[in-house]
Amino acid sequence: MNGSFRSAGAAALAAALCFFAGQAVLAADPQLCAVCHGPEGNSIIPANPSLAAQPEQSISIQLFQFREGNRKDVQMTSMAANLSNKEMNELAAYFSKQKAAAPSHKTSSENAAAGAKLAQQFNCVQCHGPALRGQQHIPRLAGQQYEYLLTQLRKFKAQKRADLDGNMTSAAQPLTDKDIEILVDYAAGLSPQ
Repeated sequence: MNGSFRSAGAAALAAALCFFAGQAVLAADPQLCAVCHGPEGNSIIPANPSLAAQPEQSISIQLFQFREGNRKDVQMTSMAANLSNKEMNELAAYFSKQKAAAPSHKTSSENAAAGAKLAQQFNCVQCHGPALRGQQHIPRLAGQQYEYLLTQLRKFKAQKRADLDGNMTSAAQPLTDKDIEILVDYAAGLSPQ
């Protein structure tokens, strides 16, 4: 069995578990979140973000956007649908205090310098911080799942991803496909802590 087939199968199984588990138990249980986002919020599924060590406000805002229908995802929309503000804040507080795992992605040598330069040029560091570890309502990019980051940045570029204040959609517009690939390769390989 090849690795991509196993990864796709694992992702499909996790997605199904997330969906059906959300129907049976309270979505505010961090252990339920672990089905899709990994133990202590360190995702092992390339398409799912790690929540560990994300800024607390960033997590609660994403949950709010899913609950309100501004950001759409089959599993997350249903998981967040019945969360109270208090439950969202409790989940955010829990995951923000978890230790982020070392990145599973290794930045290519040619993209290390180019990515740092692009992060400065396109002001990624202005909002996400100098080490891209996030702040306040801005998520941590450093050490995040490569596939997840790539998908999200492409969605911002295509104007198909919810954006709280429009800044990410605007910031993504001048990026070329190559810029996106370099930035994601760079960010996914950075230390999250």
